[in-house]
Formats: sequence, C-alpha cells, structure tokens
Amino acid sequence: MSTPPTALPDSSRCPCGSGDTFGGCCGPVLRQERRAGTAEAMMRSRYTAFAVRDLEHLLRSWHASTRPPREELAESLEEGLRWLRLDVLATLEGGPFENVGTVEFVAVSKGPQGRQEQHEVSRFVREDGSWFYVDGEV
Repeated sequence: MSTPPTALPDSSRCPCGSGDTFGGCCGPVLRQERRAGTAEAMMRSRYTAFAVRDLEHLLRSWHASTRPPREELAESLEEGLRWLRLDVLATLEGGPFENVGTVEFVAVSKGPQGRQEQHEVSRFVREDGSWFYVDGEV
C-alpha cells in the first residue's frame, strides 16, 4: 500500500510553485472541492499530488486509456523522491473553453541517485468538464 498523502495546511505555499497558498491553489482540486479549470491547473495539481504522495488524485486525473495500474503508480510514489520545484515553460491550448492542451514543464526532484530534472511535454484532454493527463514526451 502506498504512503498516505502528506497533509499540508491551506496557509502553506503550494508545492506547484504558483506563488499561491495550497488552499487557494491545488488543495481544493486534490480534495475534489473544485475542478482544475485549465490543463495547466491540472498539471500543477498532479505535480502537487506527486509532492504530497496523493495516489488517489493521480489515479483520478490520469486518463483511463493510459492510466498505469494502481500498484505500479503506488510503487513510484515510494521511491524516496522529494519534489523540489516545478517550472512551467509553455502551454498550448488547454484553456477553460478548450478540450485539449499541452503543458511543457521541468520538474526538479532529489532522490537516492541525487538531483534530477524531468523535462516533459504533457498532453491533456477535457471530458465531461474535467481535465485528464493522457501522456507525455520526456
């Protein structure tokens, strides 16, 4: 079983690097109190979910056609990575009135092998008003 999500106070800075508080940014999305309004907002919430080890949000926000098995994703959360920073480099489409979008980002982490950067262009789709991560080109 995966590590339970780390509880963050709503007044703390959001891990996604938006500059907003957790309660004003990704917290309500992770708690299912509201939907991510854009592909970028969904991508930021997914980064935050990795940072706080929120397996349920990662599974919910991953498109069913590409979602990995629960056990595989749970193992990836237990690898001892600490997420340090997210830099959003570009977005294409993915706005509140669109149904597809891409987000280019660099996520910086530190783990047993040292500091790592993941540079990815992620694809998102919106179905029934909710954004989902489809896949990414690393």
